[in-house]
Amino acid sequence: MTDSVVYPIDEGIAADETIGAHAELLSSQLQAMSEAMFPPTSKKTLRLFTSGEAARLMHISDSTLRKMTIAGEGPQPKIAGNGRRLYTLSQINEIRRLLANGTRGRDSSDFVPHRGDGEHLQVLAITNFKGGSGKTTTAAHLAQYLALQGYRVLAVDLDPQASLSALLGVLPETDVGANETLYAAIRYDDLQRPLKDVIRPTYFDGLDLVPGNLELMEFEHTTPKALADQRQKSQGIFFTRVASAIDQVSQDYDVVVIDCPPQLGFLTLSGLCAATSMVVTVHPQMLDVASMSQFLLMTRDLLGVVREAGGRLKYDFIRYLLTRFEPQDAPQTKVAALLRNLFGDHVMTNPMVKSAAVSDAGLTKQTLYEIGRENLTRSTYDRAMESLDAVNIEIEQLVKSAWGR
Repeated sequence: MTDSVVYPIDEGIAADETIGAHAELLSSQLQAMSEAMFPPTSKKTLRLFTSGEAARLMHISDSTLRKMTIAGEGPQPKIAGNGRRLYTLSQINEIRRLLANGTRGRDSSDFVPHRGDGEHLQVLAITNFKGGSGKTTTAAHLAQYLALQGYRVLAVDLDPQASLSALLGVLPETDVGANETLYAAIRYDDLQRPLKDVIRPTYFDGLDLVPGNLELMEFEHTTPKALADQRQKSQGIFFTRVASAIDQVSQDYDVVVIDCPPQLGFLTLSGLCAATSMVVTVHPQMLDVASMSQFLLMTRDLLGVVREAGGRLKYDFIRYLLTRFEPQDAPQTKVAALLRNLFGDHVMTNPMVKSAAVSDAGLTKQTLYEIGRENLTRSTYDRAMESLDAVNIEIEQLVKSAWGR
């Protein structure tokens, strides 16, 4: 038997110091890269849309839009050097309102699709237990797509990693201060603020953001104490807090898109209880599907407890979205077939196809909707956009069905 070697404690690596040094090094490097792409004095802006793109977004012909311009109806476009007419999204929305007022023989909701009386706020929770499933990418593109269609959209970043905030032009480390996340509206102490105080407009007209950062983790730490206090009825029930915060601004929006954290904590549960519908992103590989199985089992058990405590748990729809799908990959195709066989119509018809275009856009913290066709290989961009639009149109149709349209 050999004697075990005992190492002095002071010869070991100080984990907190090493991790701290690495964190500061990486943070400073990311900050430098971000400032190089987006200087502190600048803000992200949305590109201009050609008359053809604007007409398609408004569901009218380019000739109709041209006639309106010649007649001086609505905002006038910018004329580029090559003679192309270019519109901002704000101008497109202004023209939508003009068209809705005139109706031109069509329902006004064809132009301005705001929800009407009796149509409840749609709160879509985009969720998964496993990181890397395309959850944030899905949430960002869905929120932007809906804003481009004329809906009033609120994006809520419930993930402490705050990738959605970064994609929408708000850097969690530098642009979001103390008590400026959703936590400000759901905290249990006297520092609680109305949700409208932390909502920010984005560079997408019609799309607002509740940003996130590491401050959101405080909810995971303070909720256990509040649960103990509840026995003395001194605090509200944790799973109602996100819903109550959203209710404060419900009249201002048609759709709320929540990017949930990739774990089942108090934040995620509160977000799921606020939702009217849920989209679960799934990367069609067996390891990811096994993880999803655990996620669903845990969600069932936890939401069962919430229901027993009086939580509202009625969804308009639950859908599984295949993400980063490679149609030519035989194992992925088999997994997709398995899921469709098990869950039927609950699996969305259209998958989010894996594309280099999405990755390339992400390098500059952009989405496909804002980067523009001219900035990427056109065939790659067109294939990615076709897949992306198909997914978002399918979700939009589910929203409309929930409204009875």
